[in-house]
Amino acid sequence: MMFLKRFRTSPRNRSFIMALLACVALFALLGCTKAENPHKTIADINGADTAWLLVSTALVMLMTPALAFFYGGLVRNKNVLSVVMQSFIALGVITIIWVLFGYSLAFGPSLIKVGESSFLGSLNWAGARNVGLAPHTVYANTVPHRLFMMYQCMFAVITPALISGAFAERMKFKTYLAFISLWCILVYCPVAHWVWSENGWLLKLGALDFAGGTVVHISSGYTALLVAIMIKPRRGFPREAFVPHNLITTVLGAGLLWFGWFGFNAGSALSSGSVAVVAFTSTHIAAAAGAVAWMFVDWFFKDKPTILGAASGAVAGLVAITPAAGYVGPLAAIVIGGIAGVVCSYAVTLRARKGIDDALDAFGVHGVGGTIGAILTGVFASSYLNSAVTKPSLLGGGVALMGAQILAVVATIAYAVIVSYIILKVLDLTMGLRVSTEEEQMGLDIIEHGEAAYTS
Repeated sequence: MMFLKRFRTSPRNRSFIMALLACVALFALLGCTKAENPHKTIADINGADTAWLLVSTALVMLMTPALAFFYGGLVRNKNVLSVVMQSFIALGVITIIWVLFGYSLAFGPSLIKVGESSFLGSLNWAGARNVGLAPHTVYANTVPHRLFMMYQCMFAVITPALISGAFAERMKFKTYLAFISLWCILVYCPVAHWVWSENGWLLKLGALDFAGGTVVHISSGYTALLVAIMIKPRRGFPREAFVPHNLITTVLGAGLLWFGWFGFNAGSALSSGSVAVVAFTSTHIAAAAGAVAWMFVDWFFKDKPTILGAASGAVAGLVAITPAAGYVGPLAAIVIGGIAGVVCSYAVTLRARKGIDDALDAFGVHGVGGTIGAILTGVFASSYLNSAVTKPSLLGGGVALMGAQILAVVATIAYAVIVSYIILKVLDLTMGLRVSTEEEQMGLDIIEHGEAAYTS
């Protein structure tokens, strides 16, 4: 009760609440448009496709707790629970936002259009209105529309959680909740609409993003770099060594991420057919190539093959293959994963040299890896493997696809960084971004949550 009283009476918090209510009112007005219904019935559901997407949805859900393990092992033991909480609570907060209006903004009938290209969905499907059990003619042709909504929900959940690696051990929890909520609505949903909705402007231009290279990894990775710069380094960085407290936990998280990524990528085929097999195969191969490549980089430059390097390389390979997964073959997957392992390793080293405290390298792995994957999709995508490839890749003798991929990367980075900067500035003025020096020294587990991960 004392906390609620302080929250209500704080001028900063009152300003934030008023801004939030204004946003809700605006979204309510935007939703006053004609509803649309899918033109299929429950009889059109394919049992095999539905079973595969149910499993894939559960696999992608597992990735957020896996991320908590991966990030949790990399911080000091006084901040383990705070980092785990940031990932875990996203499952609750973002799910509610997604059902209320996020899904509709991302995939709903177009609200803002220029010609045939759409930039934002309406709120026709707010609160899961008109999202029933029958398949949708565009997004979920053989599976229940509601299942497609929940599958996409798991993508929306993990994306802002990825950003938390950049500001680990120093952001206020209440500010974090406000940030991921606003970021999901104002950044993730519009970018998802550009790339994956029926009339999204990037999709209309021919850009390919099979499972989230731009939507998930580039948007979160470059936002992570921005947050790391704006919130400033942890106390003692770079003089003090911030040693991971439990690499076993980190490797467990990496393994679970690898496992869940099969649902992330192969599930994005939305069916249990040949495209899912293409994505499943390339996902595993790229992860393996990334792990081996980063391990050898560490071995060459540090004289030791580190487990942290292997785990990070696997994740980098998974990130890079994500936009290309359903469009490339096994050899291309080796190249994409291997390049990601080497380049992401270098990006992490360069970031540290520049004095930027992206604590858990969200930018070096996700931002850089996503960019590599999106661009290399323009090199290797094959219409033989997937008929959705309508423009020739570089290896296919054309440059149109590469041009669309580069445009998608640049547009996503620019939009994510500009809007995220505005969100962060507003939150800094109203709530403050980081805890005090004393609170940071004591550790966020006790200060923010009143708990300790370890009792001895």
